[in-house]
Amino acid sequence: MKHFLRNTVIGNLLLYACFIPAVAQSFYTISGQVTDAATGEGIPFVSVAVKGQTTGTTSDVNGRYSLQIKQLSDSLLILSLGYRTRSYPILEQPKQVIDAQLQAAATKLQEVKVYAKGGDPAYRVIREVVRRRDQFNPVQLLGYQYDSYTKIEGYINNFAQQRKNGKKPGPINRLLGRLPAITDANGKPAIPVFVSETFSNFYARSNPDKIKEYVQKSRVTGVGVSDGGLISQLTGASFQQYNFYRNSLYVFRKDIASPIGKQWETIYTFRMKDTIALGQSTCYEIEFTPKRVTDLAFTGTVWIDTLSMSLSKIDARVGKQANINFVDELRVEQDWETLPSGLRFPTQTQLTIDTEQPTPRSPGAVIRFLTTAQNITENEPKEVGFYNPSIELADDFREADPNFWQHVRPDALSPNELRALNVVDSVRNVPFMKVAGEIIKLGVLGYKPLGKLNIELGPLLYSYASNNVEGQRFRLGLRTNTGFSRKWLLSGYLAYGTQDQQFKYNASIEYILSRKPWTVVGFRHTYDLERIGVSGDNIGNNSLFAAYSRFGTIRRPYFQDENLFYIRREMGRGFTQTLALRNRSFEPLFPFAFQPQAKDDDQRVRSTYTTTELISETRFAPDEVLLQNDNVRVSAGAVRKPIYTLRYTLGLRNVMGGDFAYQRIALGMNHSFRVGVLGRTYYSIGAGIIPATVPYPLLYSPLGNESSFYVGNAYNLMNYFEFINDRWASVQFEHNFGGLLFNRIPLLRQLKWRELITAKVLVGSVTADNLAMIPATNAAGQAVEGFSSLKQTPYLEVGYGINNIFKVLRVDAIHRLTYRDNVGRTGIPVTPFAIKVSGWMSL
Repeated sequence: MKHFLRNTVIGNLLLYACFIPAVAQSFYTISGQVTDAATGEGIPFVSVAVKGQTTGTTSDVNGRYSLQIKQLSDSLLILSLGYRTRSYPILEQPKQVIDAQLQAAATKLQEVKVYAKGGDPAYRVIREVVRRRDQFNPVQLLGYQYDSYTKIEGYINNFAQQRKNGKKPGPINRLLGRLPAITDANGKPAIPVFVSETFSNFYARSNPDKIKEYVQKSRVTGVGVSDGGLISQLTGASFQQYNFYRNSLYVFRKDIASPIGKQWETIYTFRMKDTIALGQSTCYEIEFTPKRVTDLAFTGTVWIDTLSMSLSKIDARVGKQANINFVDELRVEQDWETLPSGLRFPTQTQLTIDTEQPTPRSPGAVIRFLTTAQNITENEPKEVGFYNPSIELADDFREADPNFWQHVRPDALSPNELRALNVVDSVRNVPFMKVAGEIIKLGVLGYKPLGKLNIELGPLLYSYASNNVEGQRFRLGLRTNTGFSRKWLLSGYLAYGTQDQQFKYNASIEYILSRKPWTVVGFRHTYDLERIGVSGDNIGNNSLFAAYSRFGTIRRPYFQDENLFYIRREMGRGFTQTLALRNRSFEPLFPFAFQPQAKDDDQRVRSTYTTTELISETRFAPDEVLLQNDNVRVSAGAVRKPIYTLRYTLGLRNVMGGDFAYQRIALGMNHSFRVGVLGRTYYSIGAGIIPATVPYPLLYSPLGNESSFYVGNAYNLMNYFEFINDRWASVQFEHNFGGLLFNRIPLLRQLKWRELITAKVLVGSVTADNLAMIPATNAAGQAVEGFSSLKQTPYLEVGYGINNIFKVLRVDAIHRLTYRDNVGRTGIPVTPFAIKVSGWMSL
């Protein structure tokens, strides 16, 4: 409060001074930028002081500073660690600009540590900062909003190095050397390959926690990307929210402990460095380092206001020794300011990622994110419905006059940044980079645009398969894009098997009724080969596993003719509601039959049937961020709160040929949370019941996995179609320690391996009526294949594994603890223990 009152008094004095004659002016303003004399880049956090006075300040992340003094001196001192100190004369003028250039120092200073009684005083300060966190944490606000400017730059660098024995750079590096480039901070050439600017209005509220970003203007240019809506949403402020008052920062799906979080004393060591002036505040300058260099933690400097014990500025880095992939250094620089309420708020954040070079002479890359907050309004939350959708694009977000960007930028761009904006267009049009860009888009999206037809070919992942039923399966898929229509989305595929000589096909059409709230209606017709136990209902969004399931031996195959009509609408507050009407047929290619119930008039044993279903699915994801990829909505996931799904299916008899009346209820929940220094836990819970008598293909079949690959949502030692249930409950658990143990073993810490454990439990049963529906033989006299069900003992498998092997591989050792001797009706013996591999890309 004292700090707030002091700033208010100073502000009133400055306001009053504006109305008195200039001869009575009591302040002098000195501003400018401190740059590296060799590279011209701004130097952050440089100390700027008036000679002979205690007044001073530090430069921001771009090297810019502004200083107000009451009394003139003869010179201004510029000091920064690693550079030679410079002094500049001060003129007798009310306002003056002094731009400073510093040269790198050739000598290194020896460290001198002086401790007060009882240890380094930095610990007393940080302990008080942690105690007062709730006083200054902006999450305490009922709501806030601000104007956000975000700039992202990507560069390829380190391609001009000489190889051993004086050899010239390799062919790729020589090719890169012929492209347009700028000069990086080390005075070496760097090729800009991505530049974006986004201006948006950002809103947030608490109770319930909601955020919304309204993107007013955005421009994106780069290799392999286009100025589309998806990129414009990913480059906005929603994905650049970093709050050091939280216990950890979630950076690119990595949890990095905050030096002023609850685990500060467990993870970090601190050292008091100095006391300096930052603007109108006097701050403690405290250095912090991880206790173990291999831990995923920050190294850097934090500036703490001496009066309020609140965060003023922080410069935090994660180096290559930490357990993080593909990164030489990750750096977060952040400025915090006091709001009228007394809370602190991050007004400028710069995140820099210097990527690791795969080999000593290969090119590297640097990515820089800059986010600023201006015109902050606090404690004026909007109605809850206002925050849906969480990211929204203005209709004219692509259209902006160049003067618009000059107006909304917080500071003028440096000469190198201006040149990057111009050079990136030249780079992306070079034939070699065009090809590279197309490969990037194909790998990310899976679709190949067909010229100017507004049609895309794909997804290529499903283009070919080989199995015992179809032989060689070839598939051709097409879809339209927004160039075709911003309301209609058409897609489909045609597939053919060389062995069964059958055509399979799909045609779908979707129409966007409204974009706010998001409302779509669609129809799909499909005729294709399916297999019991492996379907779209239980595979989910695992496209790799869905493609793999088309290969090899397909047991219990059948043809399905499906018609699906649906409508989906966002209801607000995280709810999404889907209603669907589905009609499908079952035509088995294996000995199958069912005996109708006694109450049915037709008691003949039958092998085919038709179902008509009315489906209601309610999805609740309170903090999920949804992106719009052209005419399709894409989930960016939820960070802190669970996602719930309730699905109710009603079978309609004698409607559109439906043979059965039944109900099916299924509930699921997915969530992840951090367990302090122990890592992060992921889990899912599911349960369901089918209180009806129906053929077993309509019951619940848990997803098994007979491949050599680990599948996250499958029971990895369960065979396909091993168990059938009409009531069930499941828990799937995985905990990643993030290298907690391996980081402490000298011979293993350099490998950056990460340990994990898994457990999956399923309980279930089947009623006697559903078992009684299976006759001994079908109409052709063939023995009918039945199924197995769980007994009172639950199915249980546990595992342990190592992730991040060679930075991309994961190996799981899995033990099946129950039903180890089960053969069941599949005829395939179970595997009680297996080693399974998978690929995972993460920082």
